[in-house]
Amino acid sequence: MATNRTFTMLKPDAVEKGHIGAILEKISASGFRIVAMKLTRMTKADAQTFYGIHKERPFFGELVEYMTRGPIVAAILEKDNAVEDFRTLIGATNPADAAEGTIRKMFAASLGENAVHGSDSDENAAIEGAFHFSGREMF
Repeated sequence: MATNRTFTMLKPDAVEKGHIGAILEKISASGFRIVAMKLTRMTKADAQTFYGIHKERPFFGELVEYMTRGPIVAAILEKDNAVEDFRTLIGATNPADAAEGTIRKMFAASLGENAVHGSDSDENAAIEGAFHFSGREMF
């Protein structure tokens, strides 16, 4: 059964380029309610833990470096069918393959710098949200 919350991060490239407001507006206009949000910076240990599922992949080191190079915006979003609807809103991982009007099509530069993360399952949304937020930070 689908839950009504998902997790997202606006990645360092989106923050560096000043896209925070535009991306948050697109999220809000798509019917999501922000229940937790903060501007933060991942440490190397944070990024290695968060992306641990990819530790054996050849791009892992590059991913950790990218995610720690600057601040991110972490957020928990609420909406019916949140995970699936948000994955549709952000578009394909590779912005070249993303549908017109999606966040990645509009704001991502490349496969490696794809502007935004979105949880891929209800289970991962809960895990990822809890990684960045305590219960008292969610409203």
